[in-house]
Amino acid sequence: MAENKEKNQTNRAVVVKHTGSHYLLSHLPDWNPFMAVVKGKLRLDDTTNTNPIAVGDIVEYEGTPSSTSSENPCTIKRVLERRNCIVRRSTNLSRQNHLIAANIDRVFLTVTIKDPEVKLQFVDRFLVTCQAYDVPVTILLNKADVYRGDENSQELKDEDLAAMAAGFSQIYANAGYEVIETSVKSGLNIEKLRELCKDKVVLFSGQSGVGKSSLINALDPKLNLKTAEISQAHLQGKHTTTFYQMHPISSGGFVVDTPGIRGFGLVNFSKEELSNYFPEMMRVQDGCRFNPCTHTHEPGCAVKEAVERGEISPLRYDSYLAMLEDDGKYREAE
Repeated sequence: MAENKEKNQTNRAVVVKHTGSHYLLSHLPDWNPFMAVVKGKLRLDDTTNTNPIAVGDIVEYEGTPSSTSSENPCTIKRVLERRNCIVRRSTNLSRQNHLIAANIDRVFLTVTIKDPEVKLQFVDRFLVTCQAYDVPVTILLNKADVYRGDENSQELKDEDLAAMAAGFSQIYANAGYEVIETSVKSGLNIEKLRELCKDKVVLFSGQSGVGKSSLINALDPKLNLKTAEISQAHLQGKHTTTFYQMHPISSGGFVVDTPGIRGFGLVNFSKEELSNYFPEMMRVQDGCRFNPCTHTHEPGCAVKEAVERGEISPLRYDSYLAMLEDDGKYREAE
């Protein structure tokens, strides 16, 4: 939040909501949203992204916020350099990218073991992007109540699902990520999550139906974000969040809610650099005989040896190989 305070000048503000052609800005850490639009030239200057501005961007604007209305919005002139961002390939056939958010202190990638079932390739693509763009990430294994009892109970309701959850947590903990089990129903780790969000700009993301909005509501019930039940016909989530939007939370800090994501295409990654964004591979790849090493066919590959010894998850390694096979193309990790 300190960086935002330094930017808190009369002609600079942070984007707190993006609804397509219109934006809401605020002078964080004060919460005073006002409307703004984008100059046409700014739209034309950025042809690689579907959206030239993302929630979390610090922008310079013209106009008087106190008199801004839908008929007389401020005008965004320039986007300041981003500290970090989250970006994905926008669609299967598009060559454009989609900016999800910028200048984020931490992302909470939210997944569930069941309803919807976690997709490891989706998780791995998201994590690779966070590593590449310097976004700290914590994995939330949500809806733990489906296999655990209440917050203080040691009894398991479903041992098979609990074993799947433990296996998932071990894979990503061994890779170097923090994995936190959460449950809105039982209150599991909600207070811990509230502390992690305090005085920071954080983002909740994940596939539809994993309970992002419910978690945010648990952090601050006054927000009352829209939620929906899982579709039993297709066992997947329904989109309840339609816009990218930042909210202040009463315990301090700001949280960004995002629409559910079905696929996550990588942007601008070469085969030679991809392994740099797998922390567990980074720990051993200096031992490879060849440099660079793609960790596929080369003899004396320290990464492949680590996979064989069980030090690197074969599932993570399979995700890495699948990303290599994309070769600059994009396929959704459904």
